[in-house]
Amino acid sequence: MIDPELAQVVDLIPPFDLSDLPSARIKFEELLSSIATEIPGIDTLEITDRLVPGYEGDPDVSVRMYAPKERSGPPLPAILTIHGGGFMIGSVQTEHIGSAMMALQTGAVVVSVEYRLAPEHRFPAALHDCYAALVYLHANAAELGVDLDRLAITGVSAGGGLAAATALFARDHGGPALCFQMLHIPELDDRLETHSMRTFTDSPMWNRPLAIQSWRAYLGPDVDSENVSPYAAPSRADDLSGLPPTYISTAECDPLRDEGILYGVALLQAGVSVEIHQFPGTFHGSSMVMSAAISVRAQKESVTVLRRALGLD
Repeated sequence: MIDPELAQVVDLIPPFDLSDLPSARIKFEELLSSIATEIPGIDTLEITDRLVPGYEGDPDVSVRMYAPKERSGPPLPAILTIHGGGFMIGSVQTEHIGSAMMALQTGAVVVSVEYRLAPEHRFPAALHDCYAALVYLHANAAELGVDLDRLAITGVSAGGGLAAATALFARDHGGPALCFQMLHIPELDDRLETHSMRTFTDSPMWNRPLAIQSWRAYLGPDVDSENVSPYAAPSRADDLSGLPPTYISTAECDPLRDEGILYGVALLQAGVSVEIHQFPGTFHGSSMVMSAAISVRAQKESVTVLRRALGLD
């Protein structure tokens, strides 16, 4: 059952059809623009766009960086954040409000990744771009005033899946060490077999038909379904040991709900410290209704958890 405050806006959410990708991308940008809000204190941030080297000869990757203008004292923690959009839509601009608020509320340096989108760029393009941004952040920590012992990664929806995949990839390739990963409503499992995925076929913002389109675009129509890489779908990973402490949030009326919870359980069984929070009455992306009490509570918890993980409280 959807929370009453959220139920009031369900009919206002435009339907998405990822098969008409140009239109879906425009609609997503328009939806985010329609809820844009003033961000108190944003003038205290230095916000810059820059290009960083791609992974092993890939094209350069655009990132947007958020850092306090006034800085003194020791190096700051840093957060690599990855936007959502089913691997197919979204940008650093659609994530701008969230990234700026994260920087203001934590005091950390925040780096948002403009990864390549599917289906024009299928797996592993997006993963490589996210990993390249992480490597850049680590390699340039001194210049950026970043504490190498306090690097975290976050992501929402497909961005949550990419954050989890980046953490796996970094672990397995001798990459930068992460102190924490925060996965919000993550898209993790291409098999689409969980109870929630089979149940929520017409839920707001995200549903099973959209998930099918999303994975087909990301993996390609001819993918061997028996041999999908865990770097594409982290739920397929056999070994989750050695990953950083993790926070996972899920939404009750979301087809992705169960894969997030099950991933958290698998991490726990692998010896990783995990906190899982299932928010009742919510649906995929309902946090965009920022004034709803459940959204306020979720946002407050997210900040509290991040600050604690980064040694800021």
